[in-house]
Order: sequence, then structure tokens, then C-alpha cells
Amino acid sequence: MGNENSGTPEASDKPPGQEMSKRTFLCVVDETQELHQALRYACRRARRTGGRVALLYVVEPVEYQHWMAVGHLMAEERREQAEEMLQVVSSVVQKLSGSTPVVYIREGTVTDQLMQLLATEKELSILVMGAAAGSDQPGRIVNHVLKRLGKLPIPLTIVPGNLSDAEIDAIS
Repeated sequence: MGNENSGTPEASDKPPGQEMSKRTFLCVVDETQELHQALRYACRRARRTGGRVALLYVVEPVEYQHWMAVGHLMAEERREQAEEMLQVVSSVVQKLSGSTPVVYIREGTVTDQLMQLLATEKELSILVMGAAAGSDQPGRIVNHVLKRLGKLPIPLTIVPGNLSDAEIDAIS
């Protein structure tokens, strides 16, 4: 596959003859409606730029700790649901972007795991998020990220949740 993880953001920064690093567009996979817009935008940009898409799915902690065995069973079910959802989303990414996505499954709170991933995974290039449609607030995770905008190690793209596929295709 070559030197995909060199961390160099632009081809002009590399000496002639060296392979350009692929841009990696990160999307947070969750159950929100705006995931569709963010994912479509990221896939289209990845396809156009020769990049790829990365998916982050965070398994939230189980709050039911009364019986330990029940808590473990619930955690295992959540993990299986995450894997099933990621299979579906990965097939969509494959179809729209033309390449297999990088997949991260983490456990904890979404906001903490997102910020930790951004701080540690240097091959990530752009965070793509969808804003909630029909609301005064862009969404819980977007709000969290916006409060830390100055500390993000990569650019942030927010795709309005009310855009149609045709509108997203036109701008990506």
C-alpha cells in the first residue's frame, strides 16, 4: 500500500517523486440522522481527493451495575450492535468512496474517545460531522467539539443536516 501514514498533509510539502499521503476523513458513527450527510460528504471528498474514510464508533458504558453478569452481557450486546452497524456503514463507505474505511471501536463516552482519538491518531486529516437539522443546536457531539475548536489537531467540517444528497454531491 505504500506510505499512506506519513502524516504529510499536502503533496506540495513532499519532495518530487515521493508518494502523497492520503487524506483521512473521520466520521463519528452513531444513531443520529445527520450521520448520513456527514458520511456522504466524507466519502465524496475522499473519492475526489484519493483519500479514505475513517469511522469511529464508541460503545457507551453500561450503567446497569447491580448484577455484574447482567452488566457484562449488556456490554457484549452493545459491542455486537456496534460491529453490526459498522459492517453496514462500512459497506456504504466502500460503495461511495471506493475504498475500505479504517474502523475504530472504542469504549467510554463518545466525546472523550473522540478527543483521545484525535490526539493520538496522526493519520487523521479532517473531522467531518453533521449538524442536526431543524434544531437550534447542532447536536451534543458537535457542541462538545465546537467548545474545543482551538484545541483540535485537525480541521473540522460541519455538514448541515438538512442538505439533500444532490446538494452534498454538488459541494463535495
